[in-house]
Formats: sequence, C-alpha cells, structure tokens
Amino acid sequence: MSASVTTALLRGSDPTLVLVLNLCGTFVFGISGGLAGVRARLDPFGVVVLAAVVGLAGGIARDVLIGRPPATFRDWRYLAVVGGAGVVSWMAAPALRRMQPAIEVLDAAGLGLFSVTGASIALTYRLGAPEAVVLGAISGIGGGILRDLIVREIPQVLRSGLYAIPAIIGATIEVVGQRAGAHGVVVPLVGAVACFAVRVAGIRYDLSLPPRPG
Repeated sequence: MSASVTTALLRGSDPTLVLVLNLCGTFVFGISGGLAGVRARLDPFGVVVLAAVVGLAGGIARDVLIGRPPATFRDWRYLAVVGGAGVVSWMAAPALRRMQPAIEVLDAAGLGLFSVTGASIALTYRLGAPEAVVLGAISGIGGGILRDLIVREIPQVLRSGLYAIPAIIGATIEVVGQRAGAHGVVVPLVGAVACFAVRVAGIRYDLSLPPRPG
C-alpha cells in the first residue's frame, strides 16, 4: 500500500472514492477538451492531445504544487480515460455538438468533482485549509484555462458564466467538512453538487461578477 493511500486511510477518507471521482472528472473534462479540438479543426492526434491536456492539467498542477509525483504518471487509468475521451470526441463529434448544452452540464459536473477531490488530496498531505481550497480550485479550473489558451480563446474563468467561484465553493465545503470531522461520501458529494449548481446557474443565466465601475 502506497504512503498516500495509507495517509488517506489514517485521515478517514476513502481513497477509492477519490480515485473514482477523479477518473469521472478526468473523462468529462477530456470530452470538453476533445470537442474544443474538433471545433478548432485539429487532426485526430491533436484532439486526443487536447483532451489529455484538459483532463489532466488541473491534477498535475495540484500534485506539483503539493510536492508529490503527479498521479497521472503513476496510474495508467488516467491516460486510458483521457485517451478514450479524445477518441470519443473525434468519432462522435457531430452528435456531441448537438448535445452542447449537455456537455456544458457535464463540464460543470467535472468542475465539481475536481474541486472537491483536489481539496481532499491537499488535506491528505496536511496542507492548511486556505491552501487546500486554492488547490481544489486549481484542480477544477486548470485544464479549462489551458484548453482556452491553446485554441486562442479568452479563458472561461475570465469571462461570464461563473467558473472559479463555484470551484472555490465546492473546495471550501470539502475542507470545512473534513476539518469538522465529517469523512466519507456525504461531504464531497455536497461540495460537488454545490459547485455544480452554482456553475449551471451561471451558464443558464449568464451570471458573472460585476465589472469595475468606469
């Protein structure tokens, strides 16, 4: 058993749950990246690469900042999941484009999953609460920022629709819950659902923080 899993068990969290949530979020973000590659008219290899970038970048940034080898390179399942997401994006692009509203909802779900798992992993490595919230948010928004930069768009996090704030909300709920001694599936699900709900509301009603008065 690895040191990270042992530490997680000692803290009372479920490493299997964290892995499953991470893989689900990775696939959803991979689909988002793959479709962005299709829209940018990349070739099949480019679509798969962009799916991998979006699906893995947030987790890699989190792990590097924590100071541990990225899980992406220690577990073949992450690469398999983003590879599959890229292939699905390329082969089913016409159908997926017609499902764009559903894809945005899935992206919101990925944001929620990554924000809570990122915060949970940060706490496992005994980081403070503020740092865990920041790393949870980075886990959620990192891939989307790179996706937009690669296809030459203004990152979604800087545009309307609320993106970073829902991730911060989800990560905060996870951190507060774990610090209060509530471990298991309930707290991360509450955090992920809260992040998801705020993000979907932002998309639906085109919400954003007000700009600075001129």
